[in-house]
Amino acid sequence: MDLLMAMRTFRRVVERASFSKAAVDLEQSTAAVSKQVRQLEQRLGTLLILRTTRRMSLSEAGQAYFSECCHLLDELDALERATLAGASEPSGRLRVNAPLSFGLKVLSPVLVKFMQRYPQLKVELTLDDRVLDVVSEGFDVSLRIRTSLPDSSLIARSLGEVEQIICASPGYLSAHGTPTTAEDLRQHACLAYRLAEHPGSWQLEGPNGHTRLELPVRFAVDNSLMLGDMLLAGLGIGALPSFIALPLLESGQLQRVLPEHSMSRRSIYALYASNRHLSQKIRVFVDFLAERLSDG
Repeated sequence: MDLLMAMRTFRRVVERASFSKAAVDLEQSTAAVSKQVRQLEQRLGTLLILRTTRRMSLSEAGQAYFSECCHLLDELDALERATLAGASEPSGRLRVNAPLSFGLKVLSPVLVKFMQRYPQLKVELTLDDRVLDVVSEGFDVSLRIRTSLPDSSLIARSLGEVEQIICASPGYLSAHGTPTTAEDLRQHACLAYRLAEHPGSWQLEGPNGHTRLELPVRFAVDNSLMLGDMLLAGLGIGALPSFIALPLLESGQLQRVLPEHSMSRRSIYALYASNRHLSQKIRVFVDFLAERLSDG
C-alpha cells in the first residue's frame, strides 16, 4: 500500500463526503478508493469512516486522524512546492466555479489568455449562478459577485468591483413614464435578480442621501442575461451588472434610469479553502484574475 496515496484518498473522501465523488476527483474507480481507505484502516488497526447504505461519518479516531493527516499532507506539499519553485510551471487540473453571466461576458476572454500563458494547466469551469459549496463540490476556486460574504473558513480575495445600473428600454419609459425620483420606482414594474440578497429591496444613494425601497417584483430570474432580455422587451425597470448594461446603454437599446442615484457596488471575490499553503495553480490563477479585473 502507498501510504501517502492512501492518506490523500482518505482526505478527499472526507472532504467530499462521498467515495464516488472522491473517485471522480482522483480519476479512480470507486472500488479502488474504497480499497485504499480500507487498507489504511487495516494498517492503523481502527475504523476511520463509519459507513451505512445512506451516509458516511467519521469515527472519533477518524476525526483525529483526518486533522493530523491534512496538516502533514499540507506540509509535504509545501515542501515540494518550495523545492520546485521557479523550476516548473503550474500543472494539473484546476476546477473553477463562476456565475453564468459573468463567465460568458467577462471570464471567457480572460481564461483564453490564462490558458495560453499556462499550457500545462487543465481548467474545468462550472458556470452556475447558485452559491455552491467550494469544498464539498470539489472546486479549487469559486468566483462570486456579492455586496458582502458570510463568515466562513474560506479565504476570500477581492478581485474588483461591479456597478449595478438601473435601466429600462426606451419603449417602456415612453409608455410608462421616466422616474424622476427614487420614490417614483414604486409605480413601476420591477424586474429582479432572484439570487440577490434582497431581490425586491433596493438601496439607493442619491442627492438626498440613502433610500431603501420595497418594490413590486413582476419578474424574477436567477440569471442576469435573461433579466437583460426582459428589460429589452420592455417589461419593466431593473438593475443589471455593468458588464451587461454598459454595451446595451451605449447602443441605445437601454436607457439609464435615475442616473444621479447609485446602488451598492458588488465585489468580485475569489474563494478557496483556507489551507496553510496555497497551491501554485490556485495562486497563479487568482493573481492573473486580480491583474485583469482590478479595474472592474
